[in-house]
Amino acid sequence: MRTRCKIIAITNQKGGVGKTTTAINLAAALAMAEMRVLVVDTDAQANCTSGLGYTRGSIRRSIYHSLILDEPLAGIIVPTELDNLQLVPADRNLTGAAIEMVDLPDREFLLKRRLAPLTGDYDFILIDSPPSLNLLTLNGLVAAQSVLVPIQCEYFALEGVSELLDTVSRVRRSLNPDLAIQGILLTMFDERTNLSAQVREDLKNFFPREIFATVIPRNVRLAEAPSFGKPIVLYDIRSKGAESYINLAKEILNHEKKGAGQGIGGAHPGFEAS
Repeated sequence: MRTRCKIIAITNQKGGVGKTTTAINLAAALAMAEMRVLVVDTDAQANCTSGLGYTRGSIRRSIYHSLILDEPLAGIIVPTELDNLQLVPADRNLTGAAIEMVDLPDREFLLKRRLAPLTGDYDFILIDSPPSLNLLTLNGLVAAQSVLVPIQCEYFALEGVSELLDTVSRVRRSLNPDLAIQGILLTMFDERTNLSAQVREDLKNFFPREIFATVIPRNVRLAEAPSFGKPIVLYDIRSKGAESYINLAKEILNHEKKGAGQGIGGAHPGFEAS
């Protein structure tokens, strides 16, 4: 049994790589494994919020009210269809939040401080970050103990992950020296194409210790689930998409039980704080 909450930022500076899909479905898979899970949606698009069953306009207060108006997160948390899974929702108010945060004291540490009173209530807190490098993304990286990086199997994947890991390195040097790489997750993997196989081999060659064994396939049911406001384990648990996220949750839980606490292979040698 876990005795310490693990906070994971799910981050990629590029959009369309399966970041929100991973936040929703990994959280649900962990919840089904009887972990107490909180998802924090910090993206103004609020796709994670809608993907967990809340339509636009149905939320009265969001993370905006905590970060900018200083309301406690505990009063903003809402339930989901899964008993062990709760959500801090986002809404369109977040669009200008990064600008409003600029003049706030210790602006990079706002989310970390808001989450601190909640860590005793959860086994995992997953932060769904915006698809850009702004103050909201930075707050997620400062609040987290580790970063999970979804990467689409496409050309330039290696370039994208290298840029993000450079950002992680800078955050470790200046704001969060304990930030580790939880793992690099290959998404939208199509086993029928040479490209997916080549991208996987390239990433394994460059980051042999950081790549998750689990890959997330292209899957129609997985793509459909958000439009119904459900994680894939509730929409179609027999699908390949559900199986893959259940396997990812198992991989993370097995690693955590070993007590490594440094992600799949620990911090990459290139990221050592200087």
